[in-house]
Amino acid sequence: MSRFFVLLVLLTIVGCTSKDVVEVSTPAVAESAEPFLFTDEAGQVYLSWIEKLDTISTLKFSKWNNGSWSAPNLIAAGNNWFVNWADYPMLAVNKEKFVAHFLAKSGDGKFTYDVNLTTSNDGITWNKPVVIHDDQKQAEHGFVSLLPYGDNFLVAWLDGRNTVMEGMENMDHHDGHHGVMTLRAAVVDPSGNKLNEWELDSRTCDCCQTAAALTSTGPVVVYRDRSEQEVRDVSITRFVDGAWTVPQSVYADNWKIAGCPVNGPRVDANGNNLVVAWFTSAGNEPAVRVIFSQDGGASFGRPVRVDAGNPIGHVDVVLVNDDAVVSWMETGSINVMRINKDGIRSNVKQIATTSEARSSGFPQMTRLNNQLFFAWTDDETKMIKSAILDIDKL
Repeated sequence: MSRFFVLLVLLTIVGCTSKDVVEVSTPAVAESAEPFLFTDEAGQVYLSWIEKLDTISTLKFSKWNNGSWSAPNLIAAGNNWFVNWADYPMLAVNKEKFVAHFLAKSGDGKFTYDVNLTTSNDGITWNKPVVIHDDQKQAEHGFVSLLPYGDNFLVAWLDGRNTVMEGMENMDHHDGHHGVMTLRAAVVDPSGNKLNEWELDSRTCDCCQTAAALTSTGPVVVYRDRSEQEVRDVSITRFVDGAWTVPQSVYADNWKIAGCPVNGPRVDANGNNLVVAWFTSAGNEPAVRVIFSQDGGASFGRPVRVDAGNPIGHVDVVLVNDDAVVSWMETGSINVMRINKDGIRSNVKQIATTSEARSSGFPQMTRLNNQLFFAWTDDETKMIKSAILDIDKL
């Protein structure tokens, strides 16, 4: 990155204020974390999060109604959950049918847990959870993506069934696996019944978030791949004509790293316009990049860099017409910028100041009409915060 570009980005950050960002209180109480934002096709915004009291973890959600968050609804609770700053639960709504996931321990090992799905017809009464994968291995399963798909839901997750050896399920493997992490996906109906399941990639990075979007051609899943040479760049696989394509790199960063960076990509689509945002530190130079596709992810243009030179990533991205709005964490701030495929960008807005500690997690962003919604964990108060920004302020 040129010194001129770094100076330009820094000047845009200094030159703008956050007066256009309106913070809105949430119904989350103390010891809340792992927020997730979702906007359904009907234009309803949902915020989900986890609260913890003693040994009990509780997953709740709230709706955005008339300028404020509604009273929370309970999804599920348990005393055997795996709660992690990077592997957050998700909620998706499709034609007023609800599905959510959480992670529950399956054994004594530190990283032995399952993906549990629960469904609801009204968001009030939730059905008994089911485990999405049927390998019955005491291994790591997580980093889920949920996506409304037709009348059903697409679920993608990292699956550690091949990482453990028989008789060694309770050992703490994680990034020292005996085998390799895989990427799997399934289609479930609104009752949680599994209709199809596939292995999408037989070797992936161990603990980076996955992301999914629906194009005019079909769903896509974006994730951090892992070559035998330990190159961990971002890849995409697409569901085309009833089959998943061979994974291909979104862009060849050639980031060679011996361990998982715990820093996954995000993706959004509108028709066959698609955008991917991700973090890399190839060549020991940390960067946040955005790349566009006009054919549903079959091909991509050149990436555009948006950070000021010292990001930690934790990205999110949404499409606004043909532009992208990307958020990321850098130097104690949650930043946001509007940018197009030619690199024309807005000033950088600071959404909030935040700690770069792991407990700050991954800030979330979603769009409703001309407004952007943000949610994050405030590390100082240990509570979920949220804010709104009009897109035309970028």
